[in-house]
Amino acid sequence: MRYIRFQRETEQFGLVEGDIVKVLDKDFLAGGRATGEQIPLSEVKLLAPCKPAKVVCVGLNYSDHAKEMNLAVPEEPIIFLKPTTAILQPEGYIAYPNISRQVDFEAELAIVIGRHAHNVSEKDAADFIFGYTCANDVTARDLQLKDGQWTRGKSFDTFLPLGPWIETELNPGNLEIKLYLNKEVKQHSNTKNFIFPVNFMISFISEVMTLEPGDVILTGTPHGVGPMKSGDEVVVWIENIGELKNFVG
Repeated sequence: MRYIRFQRETEQFGLVEGDIVKVLDKDFLAGGRATGEQIPLSEVKLLAPCKPAKVVCVGLNYSDHAKEMNLAVPEEPIIFLKPTTAILQPEGYIAYPNISRQVDFEAELAIVIGRHAHNVSEKDAADFIFGYTCANDVTARDLQLKDGQWTRGKSFDTFLPLGPWIETELNPGNLEIKLYLNKEVKQHSNTKNFIFPVNFMISFISEVMTLEPGDVILTGTPHGVGPMKSGDEVVVWIENIGELKNFVG
């Protein structure tokens, strides 16, 4: 099933079936149920599909990406945080910071947590997943390399496009993933190439911090990352989810 968060007169939640949105009485993460109202998907403005308390990112989770960055393949997940102020809705504009000269795209599968998770075992991790969505881990690459750590380069407002919806019926272990820049494929891989699989990532992170409903985990980007410029259109496409389209302002 595909769940959305959208804007009409107010923020609302819905279940997408084809081209129709079944309106829910409250957040799906809080057990929202259909009200009986149905509206065309074309008439709603999509928002980022959830409002996480935190966004946890896994770096260098594809060996080919580690190679292109001239970094060693990690022995355990490298994790960092992006602030929730970086979240951007589908069709939104990525703001190019004045202090950066290279802003890169990074297509990623995002996990949305559905239950409180603390010290979760790898075998039980799937029970704590609500679903999956598309993400773009936008990065000011020059600042990331200059700083030697990743917080500043990853954290600008609008640096986390997320959406268009959360797909709950999905096998994350074998999904084709692509990024299009102005309709040209720049990244193309498959989640079967993860160094650390989804259940392991959740277990590993939950040993460090409690994950709460709505929290998001970014699972890493494949090779082919590269720069964007003002006026560009960037699309993250993931098999069985769909596409997340944004523009560079």
